[in-house]
Amino acid sequence: MCALRHRPRDARPPPLYIPSMSAPLDPDLLLRAYSIGVFPMADSREADHVFWVEPKRRAIIPLEGLRVSRSLVRAIRSGGFEVTADRDFAAVIAACAEHRPERLDTWINPEIERAYTELHRRRHAHSIEVWRDGALVGGLYGVRLGAAFFGESMFSRAANASKVALAHLVARLRGAGFLLLDCQFMTDHLASLGAIEVSKAAYASMLDSSLSAGGLGGGSAGASIALSAASSPSGRAGAARRDLDGAFSSGPRTAPWVIAQLLGQTS
Repeated sequence: MCALRHRPRDARPPPLYIPSMSAPLDPDLLLRAYSIGVFPMADSREADHVFWVEPKRRAIIPLEGLRVSRSLVRAIRSGGFEVTADRDFAAVIAACAEHRPERLDTWINPEIERAYTELHRRRHAHSIEVWRDGALVGGLYGVRLGAAFFGESMFSRAANASKVALAHLVARLRGAGFLLLDCQFMTDHLASLGAIEVSKAAYASMLDSSLSAGGLGGGSAGASIALSAASSPSGRAGAARRDLDGAFSSGPRTAPWVIAQLLGQTS
């Protein structure tokens, strides 16, 4: 099991907005929280309460900087996996919440599972599924807001399956013109895939830029970053092709040119 968001032991912050709550998580409250860089977690699968987190340093994967190993290239090129989007969100989040020998507990309690399933119903949460011989062997899910995607968790039941899901996610985000892939907490695994840490202030500016690009408002600082991104060849291409709503459509949204570029970025 491999989590995009891994809860460090010191993840629980001082009281922040709503330090702990047992009432149902409101989907609109969740979206407002993400728009200001805050997200919920639970202490365990059985916990009745959730708490709100705003990391002092944020892990992100630059969409141009995913590290693709040679073994992952072979896994993608082999054709042994079928990759889909939003085919079975419920199964993906349930798999991410499972107890496993290498990970005895999870921050995804039933209330979080219910709330994000409702976000999926409203088209704000999405999943990538990886199948082998008709069986779900890997995947990930997260929240989309504007031109930002917030990775929540991923799982793997076969070698490289979660990495294949991540590569296809990055390809879809790049092909649709997204600007930010937020992984929330840094782990050694994420670092090996190209994740970097940014300060709280830098993250806020990136988030502002991504919300502005998605038509959700944003200040002048975010707008300047969006203009900077658009000034590069890849940024101009992304802006010209930006189709944020189509990134998780059932059609073939994984642009071949993006996959080709990813396969060329071996480490």
